[in-house]
Amino acid sequence: MDNRINEIRKKIRALRVSMLQAETIMHDQINRDEECSEIAGEVMGMRAAMSLLIQERARLGDREPILVNSFFIPRRAPAAPRPVATRPMKRHLVPAEKRVR
Repeated sequence: MDNRINEIRKKIRALRVSMLQAETIMHDQINRDEECSEIAGEVMGMRAAMSLLIQERARLGDREPILVNSFFIPRRAPAAPRPVATRPMKRHLVPAEKRVR
């Protein structure tokens, strides 16, 4: 049974990487305003296969998370460092001089 769990985990890892690549291609097509229904259909098929693999893995008793090194792709460039905020100088109120008319 251990071998079957390992096989399923390998398939899930490979499927995740394939899904990421397909989603990247799909987003590129969307950005270029091209047709992406074919890739979207493939991604949906991969999700269905992933769901079946996860159900089978759960039936076999494996509940540990499966990590993929490149699973998280940054969506935007990191922000430029912000300048260090300094406190404004503390001002002391001084009574105004009396005006002479």
